[in-house]
Amino acid sequence: MSEFMLAANALSGFDAMAATDAYIATMDAAARERSDAYFEGGYWLILLNLLAGLAMAYLLLQTGISKSLRDRISAIVKLKSLTIAVYAALYTLVTTLILFPLTLWQSYFREHSYGLSTMSLGGWLGEQAIGLAMGMVMAAIFLTIFYLVLRIAKSAWWIWGAGVSVILLAVAIFVSPVYIDPLFNQYDPMEQGELRDDILALAEANGIPANDVYVFDVSRQSNRITANVNGLFGTTRIALSDTLIDNTDPDEVLSVMGHEMGHYALNHLWEMFIMFAVILAIGFAFTDRVFSFLNHRFGKNWGVDGISDIAGLPLLAASLSIFFFLATPVLNTVIRTNEAEADLFGLNAAREPDGFATAALRLAAYRKIDPGVWEEFVFFDHPSGRARVFMSMQWKAGQLAIGADDQTPDLRLDRARDISDALTEGGDAAVQP
Repeated sequence: MSEFMLAANALSGFDAMAATDAYIATMDAAARERSDAYFEGGYWLILLNLLAGLAMAYLLLQTGISKSLRDRISAIVKLKSLTIAVYAALYTLVTTLILFPLTLWQSYFREHSYGLSTMSLGGWLGEQAIGLAMGMVMAAIFLTIFYLVLRIAKSAWWIWGAGVSVILLAVAIFVSPVYIDPLFNQYDPMEQGELRDDILALAEANGIPANDVYVFDVSRQSNRITANVNGLFGTTRIALSDTLIDNTDPDEVLSVMGHEMGHYALNHLWEMFIMFAVILAIGFAFTDRVFSFLNHRFGKNWGVDGISDIAGLPLLAASLSIFFFLATPVLNTVIRTNEAEADLFGLNAAREPDGFATAALRLAAYRKIDPGVWEEFVFFDHPSGRARVFMSMQWKAGQLAIGADDQTPDLRLDRARDISDALTEGGDAAVQP
């Protein structure tokens, strides 16, 4: 603990570490065991998804399916750019169907077994169909542009490819609130009231360009609680799930919204564009080497002329997936750092340390609350529950020390125990700030 926090504890008579332990201790042992099992199972899913993707790429290349698909399309449509677009759409369809059993188990049955999903199988299949149709269209557009860059930039494709990818990502984020999100959820203006006014006041105080708050119906899909400040270039929107309103207290809502507004105010989206461009350029350079090595050895059998040949897409995707698998700790650290910054911003903006502490406990439905140091470094893209509660209590101790917080030092352990009961019953327990 820092010298400042020791002094703050002494001045306020409030021990941040003891307060954190008290919050964590409210979590029921059975709920914690289930949460740990769910999250730790995700470690193996990272590896399983990689291996499944690599096996699929090998199948498409070794059997000649990729080469045959390219040849048949090019024989019909003639135009090279159109060949790429049609191949990209069909590739998305084929790979989705091949991996569908794994997706069904992972995203539907596993989620239901841990009490995290509220969807019927029919509803889930409907959303998967919408996602597939969108994926086919977006893959056709993105890969047509991407392979044009490959042909023009040649050996420098990995630099230009990263730049183009980030620009296309920005376009997707720009159109998402208007055209994509409403395909999966209904967005309605939040009812007039004190909570809405408080959220808008918080937004105005922190430079968020929004004059309304929207509520979307996550309850039709999940019992998780979530919120976002999303969009670019005039499409920025403040939105929170109906489950957040229905299953938490106002101080928790404000603490979560303060966190989300922190991402906007701290320019995390633009920062992530830059970081992602750098990481993706490194990933493409890695992919270029791996692709060249493997294609040199097996390319004749696969019928792939080079990296700009659309028939080599399975190999390109497999090479890139290996890079991102190896880069998991780096990517998670970048994201986790931004999330911690948004946490602190939210505490300073909303001034609800106990609300944020109890909100953090709700993560325990699906995220291990108290991981080891290396475990958190490698696998967590958000600060752990313990880290978030401790940050809240540190902030509270500091405020109490300078007399700036009008709350008493008492913890809200009754609410924390209620959350623990909900976790045990598999109820409204999860938040995704």
